Amino acid sequence: MDGMVDRFGALAHAQRMQVFRLLAGRAPAEMTPGEMVERTGLPASTLSAYLARLADARLIRARRDGTRLYYSVQPDTVREMLEFLVFDCCNGQPELCEPLIRKQGSDVMQDTFKVLFVCTGNSARSIIAETLLRELGGARFEAYSAGTKPFSELNPHAVEMLEGLGHDTSGLRAKNISEFESGDAPAFDFVFTVCNRDAGEECPPWEGQPVSAHWGMPDPVKVEGTDAEKALAFKEAYRTLRSRIEAFVNLPVSSLDAVSLQSAVDAIGEERAAE
Repeated sequence: MDGMVDRFGALAHAQRMQVFRLLAGRAPAEMTPGEMVERTGLPASTLSAYLARLADARLIRARRDGTRLYYSVQPDTVREMLEFLVFDCCNGQPELCEPLIRKQGSDVMQDTFKVLFVCTGNSARSIIAETLLRELGGARFEAYSAGTKPFSELNPHAVEMLEGLGHDTSGLRAKNISEFESGDAPAFDFVFTVCNRDAGEECPPWEGQPVSAHWGMPDPVKVEGTDAEKALAFKEAYRTLRSRIEAFVNLPVSSLDAVSLQSAVDAIGEERAAE
């Protein structure tokens, strides 16, 4: 019992849980601390402390290869925790958990998925992503976007580009993320952050249990230079987002399990960031 208390206690912290879920979503693959810093936005020293706590509870394990460390989930420990919940807490009647298991599985087998794109200003990148998903995703997806800044406005270059490419921009507006944090806000199935952590932009983790991924990219709004150079930056942002969203809408979402789905959306951001 003490071991279980320690393990659940290690997860009773929002950011440690975030790190654990990140590793669980990549299982059985390993991740380096550098990759986790990039994905979570946590300071390296803070991440190191969280990894140590999770490792002490045997929730994750570390493997050293030369000077590099690789972390992965401890599947045996996770299995023991699940068995504890099902067999001990259910008093030896695991069938009592069956309705919950069916409900969890049915969440993926739905017809329409709600998707939120988040960046700092909700003036360009996330607005472009929202517009693209609305048109490329059809009836399968409901697209939303928001920014972390208290106030922002649509960037005129982004709107001009979208309209020039034939996209409908009616109804678009810059929104703060607080609009989607109230009790009557949509329950999102996917949350994608498109801010640029390399430039120090903050992309906070989303509370709840949506599938989330970081699809980071430079902010075209910050590009300085001639009008042609600025226009090129917006076109590059559009090209990157269109490539990612085309890959996303072609995923067999309803037939993938949670781990495979998380790996797939992670790969979309990673592969197209390297192109």
